[in-house]
Amino acid sequence: MQPLQSRPGFRQMGVRRFGRVNWLGLYTLSRREIMRFMNVWQQTIFAPLMTSALFVVVFALALGRSRGEVMGLPYLAFLGPGILMMTVIQNAFANTSSSIISAKMQGNIVDTLMPPLSAAEILTGYLTGAVVRALIVAVAIGAGMALMLGQGIAHPLWALAFVLLGAVLMGGLGLLSGIVAQKFDQMAAITNFIVTPLSFLSGTFYSVEALPEPFRTLAHWNPIFYLIDGARYGIAGVSDAPPLRGLVVCALTVALVVWLAWRWIASGYRMKP
Repeated sequence: MQPLQSRPGFRQMGVRRFGRVNWLGLYTLSRREIMRFMNVWQQTIFAPLMTSALFVVVFALALGRSRGEVMGLPYLAFLGPGILMMTVIQNAFANTSSSIISAKMQGNIVDTLMPPLSAAEILTGYLTGAVVRALIVAVAIGAGMALMLGQGIAHPLWALAFVLLGAVLMGGLGLLSGIVAQKFDQMAAITNFIVTPLSFLSGTFYSVEALPEPFRTLAHWNPIFYLIDGARYGIAGVSDAPPLRGLVVCALTVALVVWLAWRWIASGYRMKP
């Protein structure tokens, strides 16, 4: 069988960088990625919402009154934005990583690689699905916070910026992980031992200023910390780090991850089923 990287249609994908956009192909791929998770909304949308609600209920019952204020906020008001962003980044990562690894394992990745789509168009299509899923989850959790906790949004544009950056960053990392992984248990290991610990240990449930050294300094080197801290600033109006610094760090990290994902897709790196 002829190697995938040597096929003419695949080779063009890496060099077609500044040509006209294939809008129909991009729309079709984006729609496929959106419908893929919407067809199982009970698992992809409803389940994360239930998990987030359980976090709030458990912490309200266990620590709600005894925990006191954190950064001048009631604990549940401090906790809400962290849970929102944690859920957003986990869902964005799951959307792209599961799509890529499933296509590779089932052998239908060629259906995405062979059409006349550039690497940038393929990347955009996958990231669109991740962003749409993340926004749906964010809006639903935000509405629940407003109803249950009476919590509004202090800085809507900041909150939107960090949610979008978080969705694109973790969607890009999901693409990279799906490309690297060759089977489902490798993908599960990346999720369980890298993504979940980073999201839990990035200030979701506590202020990093309460950490002893060197853990406080190490937390400031974690881009996910800035996503959660930025979402907290956008929603609650408080943050551990200057929001502008977090925005710059997240934007630079997103640019690096997206560029690397584009390079891997363009070269066909580990994309064979």
